[in-house]
Amino acid sequence: MYRAVAGMLIAAVSALALAQAPANPPVRIRGTVEKIDGQVLPVKAGNGQTVSVKMADNFAVMGIAKAGIADVASGKFIGTTTVGERDGALIALEIHIFPENMRGTSEGHFDWDLRPASKMTNANVASVVTMGKERVLTVQYKGGEKKILVPEDVVVVAFTPAERGELKPGASVFLVSQRQPDGSLTAARVNVGLKGQVPPM
Repeated sequence: MYRAVAGMLIAAVSALALAQAPANPPVRIRGTVEKIDGQVLPVKAGNGQTVSVKMADNFAVMGIAKAGIADVASGKFIGTTTVGERDGALIALEIHIFPENMRGTSEGHFDWDLRPASKMTNANVASVVTMGKERVLTVQYKGGEKKILVPEDVVVVAFTPAERGELKPGASVFLVSQRQPDGSLTAARVNVGLKGQVPPM
């Protein structure tokens, strides 16, 4: 009886874990544009390999522009990649500021792949406290809150609308794509660094 119940519990937990696992996790691509051929965007990734992404017919282009820590104010909706903690706060590697019309984009706190054990937090800035040359942000998202320690040298950028003409050979880009059943990659948006800025996320 005990073994039967235990087996049923294990089966139920396994089914739940499978249900929660994304069936088609996103493929994040960081690299430089080789060229743009119609709707196909070949990107030379950091490992030297070229990855071709089929863009949606009406794909959006968002610029990544240099910003400063002074632009990270209360009420802003931001994303930040963090690695590790200090004094109960996550340590920021970079911060990207969303425009108001992108508020709520991927809101939450989740695993990221910029570095081993990195996390991404997309949330509203509730408060900013200055501590010497560093700042501590309290950010809030649906269902949670985090403290973010912002070092003096953190990279801060802001999203801004951009034209497709910015997708020139050599331009730095960041895409979140989806792998299709035939193995190809598709995306609806590409983020491109402006004036030499490399998307830091």
